[in-house]
Amino acid sequence: VMTDVTLTPAMGNYLNMVNNDAPAPGEHANENYAREFMQLFTLGLNQLNPDGTPVLDATGNPIPTYTQNDVMAMGRVLTGWTFPVTPGMPSQNHNPEYYGGPMIPIEGLHDSGSKTLLGQTIPAGQTAEADLASAFNIVFNHPNVGPFVATQMIEHLVTSNPSPAYVQRVATAFDSGSFDGYGSGKRGDMQATIAAILLDPEARRGDNPA
Repeated sequence: VMTDVTLTPAMGNYLNMVNNDAPAPGEHANENYAREFMQLFTLGLNQLNPDGTPVLDATGNPIPTYTQNDVMAMGRVLTGWTFPVTPGMPSQNHNPEYYGGPMIPIEGLHDSGSKTLLGQTIPAGQTAEADLASAFNIVFNHPNVGPFVATQMIEHLVTSNPSPAYVQRVATAFDSGSFDGYGSGKRGDMQATIAAILLDPEARRGDNPA
């Protein structure tokens, strides 16, 4: 899902990822989609406990999930993508707007240097597609993803004020990929996650048994 959404031309155009080229020395890659991807779609601003409550430091303040350096690294990961080729037209470094398929990589415009994201190294010399896969694997396996996604989905599908216990039950289904016979057993399985959301006692409270 992360890859499909990221490479959708409409998203690329909306959040400025399309035609985001490798930066010149002393400049930075566009950070718009990189920041939104981590803040709104996958990780959230602050570290979370498994039940979605914030992790606090010794002074009682939330601990940020990522840093500005992580945003900059993700911006570099996302360089080198342009619109898909319009039928009947040749491929260019910056293809004109066309929405009939996923964006395509232009390797000469991708920043292939090494990058450090969330404390993990993405090696130099990888293709745009390999960098994307490496970065998304790091993000996908971050412990925040389960409780963050669980909270967002519960709020949109069931209730705007889920209990921490409800969030943790759904996050556990996301992490394990399994819930009450649903799911493949692989982390992030949406069938298991949605089943856990909709079949939870908090979601079923007030059901008419008839």
